[in-house]
Amino acid sequence: MSVKKIGKQTVRLSEAVRIISVASTVSKKEGEGPLGKYFDKIIEDSTFGEKSWELAESRFIQENMQLAVKKSGLKMKDMDYLLCGDLLNQCTASTFGIMDFQIPFFGLFGACSTMGESMSLGAMLIDGGFAKYTLVGASSHFCGAEKQFRAPLSLGNQRPPTSSWTVTGDGAAVLGKKGDFPCITEITTGKIMDMGVTDANNMGAAMAPAAVDVLINHFQDTGRTPQDYDVIATGDLGEIGRRLVVELMKKEGYSMDGRYTDCGIEIFDKNTQDTHSGGSGCACSAVTFCGHFYPKLMSGEISKMLFIPTGALLSTTSSQQGQNIPGIAHGVVIVGRGGKEGK
Repeated sequence: MSVKKIGKQTVRLSEAVRIISVASTVSKKEGEGPLGKYFDKIIEDSTFGEKSWELAESRFIQENMQLAVKKSGLKMKDMDYLLCGDLLNQCTASTFGIMDFQIPFFGLFGACSTMGESMSLGAMLIDGGFAKYTLVGASSHFCGAEKQFRAPLSLGNQRPPTSSWTVTGDGAAVLGKKGDFPCITEITTGKIMDMGVTDANNMGAAMAPAAVDVLINHFQDTGRTPQDYDVIATGDLGEIGRRLVVELMKKEGYSMDGRYTDCGIEIFDKNTQDTHSGGSGCACSAVTFCGHFYPKLMSGEISKMLFIPTGALLSTTSSQQGQNIPGIAHGVVIVGRGGKEGK
């Protein structure tokens, strides 16, 4: 049996897992941003016609996952496993969104790193021979997240410059083994990192150390450098978190040049959309990857990218009790269509 683990935190799949299709559904604000033209569906009403924000998020999940499967040319019944998660308590947005699909389900909570976690585990299931196709994704909703983690919008609380804007929407992908599609070749699973940040309005500072840990371990495990990738995209660190990553990586001897970006910076226009540090939430990296990066991987514009969704592992209870905000990140190496799968 071949040993798939390389180094401390990275695995190399025995056979690349294809990203057969993707879908991204967002709300009006995301659609007005610089990536608006890339998303599959833009819903003008953030309640999606439902009675609550939480039910709206479930509908984002339901309709977008159906769209991802439709675009793959497959059927829901072809999916062996469904893996997804969100930010609500007990991942209830996912539960009620996918319940009618009747597919074996792994509910995931990696906070805003959930897209990376779902893609990692979905690819591992296929590589291990446990599934032929997996459906993976992640979602979030601005209004639901603000109510749960910070303050209800009706209070009109002022948002500090360090704060980010939770993306409303869902990103989903169908994974399999066959076809001429971008593929997942390696996975670097992150560790929980806690640097003592307690401010729930400064997610970038809380998550940046976790992204740095994944980056350093990935480069050490694979023998690569940042310059071996066309794009390195962290999840939702925003302007502040990205600067911290660049500074911390420089101290470790790595130059994070212009090929390094963050999904939280890409999705909104900081000058016109009043999102302060940028975008955040499970859907931030999910819809940015599905809508913006995947087409470039399909066209060959991106030959190889390192995708690292990041998450802040806090809850309303932990925040109210004054506990620190630990961070997590998960790295996924994705090779563009026609690209070389090796080093």
